[in-house]
Amino acid sequence: MKAITASILALVVSLALVPVAYAADHCTAAMVKGHYGFTFSGFTQDANGNNLPLAGTGTATTDGQGNVSATINASFNGSFETFPYTGTYVVNPDCSTSVTSTNGNANFSGVVVRGGAEILAVATNPGETWTIDLKRID
Repeated sequence: MKAITASILALVVSLALVPVAYAADHCTAAMVKGHYGFTFSGFTQDANGNNLPLAGTGTATTDGQGNVSATINASFNGSFETFPYTGTYVVNPDCSTSVTSTNGNANFSGVVVRGGAEILAVATNPGETWTIDLKRID
């Protein structure tokens, strides 16, 4: 039994190391260049600390050099608005990513998946609890 347990443990450890070695150098900002459609939902806090629902869609363009612009169609607690978004992004070799807004307050931490065809992220601002899913449309 100990030999089987040791073999399984060795297999799990070796399989766990393979993705790390592969991910160490395969993601770049250039791989997310293009046009994306996205959807998001969750909650945001108002000035009084109340959690308010939000949801929306939009389109974004990334230039492959760390800049993003988007048009957002959002419902905040039932009020609809459309507005522009601009930001900068970093894609790390392990495919983790961060986006910092240059015209607002929505910052993100995420991961690039499917070779840049999709980006999954979560808002990182205090009081923000929402996720966003971007999918390449070009």
